[in-house]
Amino acid sequence: MTASTPTTPTTPTTATTPFTAPATDERLERVAAALKERNFDVEILDDAAAARTRVKDLIPAGSTVFTAASETLRLSGIDEDINGSGRYDSVKERGLAMDRATQMTEILRMLACPDAVVGSVCAVTETGSLVAASASGSQLPAYAGAAPRVILVVGAQKVVPDLDTALRRVDEHCVPLEDERARQVYGVPSALNRLLVLNAEPHPGRATVLLLREAIGF
Repeated sequence: MTASTPTTPTTPTTATTPFTAPATDERLERVAAALKERNFDVEILDDAAAARTRVKDLIPAGSTVFTAASETLRLSGIDEDINGSGRYDSVKERGLAMDRATQMTEILRMLACPDAVVGSVCAVTETGSLVAASASGSQLPAYAGAAPRVILVVGAQKVVPDLDTALRRVDEHCVPLEDERARQVYGVPSALNRLLVLNAEPHPGRATVLLLREAIGF
């Protein structure tokens, strides 16, 4: 890409909101059961370190992998494991070496359909829906069905009762933090331009949710 490489952000200031406390084990089990009913594979893990190990187990070496922009992946070390280790064919690293002016169509195709996409979501409901938001929408095609493998790492603070609360979490909690991050990294504000609600997975075995007992990310 012709744009300069993004800088590494500091962790944005976490606002004091109702959306930062980790869910209890009882709520996590309820979420896991609801997601499984909707054909998502779900694993409840203790922390980000366990998720980091599990992601390595789930994605074979040499796979083409796209990491969605995610504080969860950055803080856990998963982003670096995929994009900096040489173990995988990193879509992000390949894209940075390409020219946006002449190769944008090819870049978008790479983003939409890697062997696997790894990312997170803004909220997960106790009824089994996952909500992702994006300014550019770059990760959403892969999440929605183009990529044959999806792994979502979700901190315990992202559990909410229902879809209405999930959308409020996006608007009141995630967007301000992502805006702060975007200004640090790219020098421009963020925006809530794209929303994706995953209500079920039509292809059993495709999507795995790693639900953590700790809070991490936005």
